[in-house]
Amino acid sequence: MDKYEKRGVSASKSEVHEAIKHLDKGLYPNAFCKILPDYAAQDPDYCNIMHADTAGTKTSLAFLYWKETGDINVWKGIAQDALVMNLDDMACAGVTGDFLISSTIGRNKNLIPGEVLAAIIEGTQEFIQKMASLDVQIHHAGGETADVGDIVRTADVGFTAFARLPREEVVVNNIQPGDVVIGLSSYGQASYESCYNSGIGSNGLTFARHEVLGHKYAALFPETYDPQVPDDLVYSGRMNLTDVVQETGMTVGEMLLSPTRTYLPVLKEVLKKHRKKIHGIIHCTGGGLTKVLHFIDNLNIVKDNIIDIPPVFRMIQKQTGAKWEEMFGVFNMGTRLEIYLPQKDVEELLPTLREFNIRAQIIGKCFASDEKKVTIAVREGEFNYKS
Repeated sequence: MDKYEKRGVSASKSEVHEAIKHLDKGLYPNAFCKILPDYAAQDPDYCNIMHADTAGTKTSLAFLYWKETGDINVWKGIAQDALVMNLDDMACAGVTGDFLISSTIGRNKNLIPGEVLAAIIEGTQEFIQKMASLDVQIHHAGGETADVGDIVRTADVGFTAFARLPREEVVVNNIQPGDVVIGLSSYGQASYESCYNSGIGSNGLTFARHEVLGHKYAALFPETYDPQVPDDLVYSGRMNLTDVVQETGMTVGEMLLSPTRTYLPVLKEVLKKHRKKIHGIIHCTGGGLTKVLHFIDNLNIVKDNIIDIPPVFRMIQKQTGAKWEEMFGVFNMGTRLEIYLPQKDVEELLPTLREFNIRAQIIGKCFASDEKKVTIAVREGEFNYKS
């Protein structure tokens, strides 16, 4: 068992997938999200998508940073993290607008005061307004805030999102031999972002914060970790949240808490212009660059030209000594969105992607195989992953 699992989490979510394997998979089982009939309006030409997700344990890191620096604005980023984990998944299934969202915030009232709730709500509104300026419509239906200190150690921030979509616009993953993989960078500064994004996203933060940050945080903030985790795996790194990382000029805390980049404005344009050409869209969240394994059969996807690994992941690997094979199976490693399509259509697609100042390139190709497999070939080695 690797360190990630010993801390009580799973990058692959194998137990979750096992638990739900017998559930109905909806109208289009290979879509990125479950697609249902149009129960809302009973229109046979439409379908419904409902999705729920949270910012995960990134809230524990936000708590640490807020307590150490006093910066309340870090909680605004947590709102974006939770929203993007929902909306970008739905975008991979074809939805790029008219989302209805509802928030669910659980907090330990003794530790999370009203000003934190206000910052989360303000961050939600700011994200909605930014997306509206880019013609992506999100409608806030309210939500629930619960004081549940008996079961939530600090705070848990999540959203549920809903949308109706014409069935003809659904993106169903049908990745084929000969398809190429276009990767979109998770880091840098997109045209619609106000500052540099480290690319960390909202996956692997349990691993990152415990492996990078020093053990002093265990004594100072015991509420930020599971007391059942072995002591030698609790904040077992050497860095402080306020240490500056030379390559970026950002602190460790700022890098680990960069709000998850949304690709909604990009996918809105891509699907408007190129929907029929696309064979698959994968949001590389849980499982990192192996995420696509859930959506293929009899394919070996070879990724041998990945986007350069950004400083945040090199920092994590250097501080932890983690095996590169594990890193690629936990983190996005600089590529958080993949688009699969025939080689002949690539040159038409790339200019649309690059309108947003996001690096995009061919990172791999799909080959027929007797098994489903992802091969990552980089200068650090060649790693093979199977479902």
